[in-house]
Amino acid sequence: MAATYGRFTGKAGVCLSTLGPGALNFSTGAAYALLGAMPLVLISGQKGILRQKQGRFQIVDVVSSMTPLTKMARQIVSTATIPAIVREAFRVAQQERPGPIHLELPEDIAGEQAPDLPCIPPHPIELPAANPVALDRAAGLILDADRPLIMLGAAASRPRLTDALSDFVRRLRIPFFTTQMGKGAAAGGTNLYIGTAALSERDYVHQAVDRADLIVAIGHDTVEKPPFFMGPGGPTVIHIGYLPATVEEVFFPHAEVIGDVAHTLGQLADRLEGKLKNASALLPLREQILAHLADRATESRFPLTPQRIVHDVRQVMPDDGIVCLDNGMYKIWFARNYRTRFANTLLLDNALATMGAGLPSAMMAAMLFPQRRVLAVCGDGGFMMNSQEIETAVRLRLNLVVLIIQDNAYGMIRWKQAADGFADWGLSFGNPDFVKYAESYGAKGTRVETADGLAPALEAAFNAGGVHLASVPVDYSENQRVLIEELGRLAKSEGPRN
Repeated sequence: MAATYGRFTGKAGVCLSTLGPGALNFSTGAAYALLGAMPLVLISGQKGILRQKQGRFQIVDVVSSMTPLTKMARQIVSTATIPAIVREAFRVAQQERPGPIHLELPEDIAGEQAPDLPCIPPHPIELPAANPVALDRAAGLILDADRPLIMLGAAASRPRLTDALSDFVRRLRIPFFTTQMGKGAAAGGTNLYIGTAALSERDYVHQAVDRADLIVAIGHDTVEKPPFFMGPGGPTVIHIGYLPATVEEVFFPHAEVIGDVAHTLGQLADRLEGKLKNASALLPLREQILAHLADRATESRFPLTPQRIVHDVRQVMPDDGIVCLDNGMYKIWFARNYRTRFANTLLLDNALATMGAGLPSAMMAAMLFPQRRVLAVCGDGGFMMNSQEIETAVRLRLNLVVLIIQDNAYGMIRWKQAADGFADWGLSFGNPDFVKYAESYGAKGTRVETADGLAPALEAAFNAGGVHLASVPVDYSENQRVLIEELGRLAKSEGPRN
């Protein structure tokens, strides 16, 4: 929840825990924020360091365990150092690249009378501007391209960057696609969006990616699964980011423009606007690519196809409604098929990709935006990993709808095992009666039992207010049909890839 606060606002969320097992429970949240670049300050307790009346009871080296999961982990050993340490914690958490900070406060230090020390106030920090030489080089490469394409990555999805990105796209008129975590970074309505790379290759959007001779990668972070694979004979890639690119086997840009991304985009647009002869060369592929995403979106099969679930959710959610995804096979379908029109209206995690994150993420969204519709979309496996937080949501009187996509199995792992030819093993499990489960917490529950029942059930849940669980069965045979068979045929029909 605290990491999601940082993701929405750009300011560090804060969470507290006790020592030992409580502090170690921070591990997944810390890794979630570290890989997802979300500003976060974690504060945990510890037994006294001056005297230990209980010996080693519950004492583990939490600071050492947090060091690889955070940007900074520190034990406070004197009250006199608290103002400087706290100021530094928030500065480091929020500066690029954002991430988590851990502070450990031993109980005897916490019990000391602190001297009368003033807080250290924050001061404005301006991000450095990109070098004009790098800007000129990037502009020249873009001008020379015959089939340019823009990619918006995870670091493009910063609260302060939406206007600059949207303006850049409109001024240059180059079609763009997004990574999963870059989805929604630019405002809708440009008619230049051609899809989201929910897979690394052979998806419909890769028709454009494979034909591009230049890709402007804005904010790509290699913590995400590769949106495309670089290799010999592929397109020229320009990396635009706050920090230099992390060079990996699958990502090694040919040019970089490093600095304040908003300033960079404005400077590039000034150099290029009105001068690009081939800006829209790949745009004719847009309708063809997006049309595929409507396949089976209204099919009346029951249990529902993933496409139908995405379609019905999109019908119910207003443009500013927020959908928070947990992690499972449905995440790929939402990344591919769900159209966003405002920034940060489809939250997903393609970095740590931890199950159980969808419900608490949605709870924070509902707290921050009480007037907007907020929907958590969870698989049954992921939901049951943190389902007890329904009690928290009810106690806080949140307006929140939780959609549980039920297949009684770990669907994504089942798909991967089948794709690799492994036996279907260890993937099925039982579930509670989700309607009764919701009612036991004081929430409301609905079971979708017909093909046309999902959208009305969600609409009724939002209109009723409060916390509402709706469960819907899914037909995941579409995973095999679409994501293996059809995309395999697509690859064969296109011939060798660059």
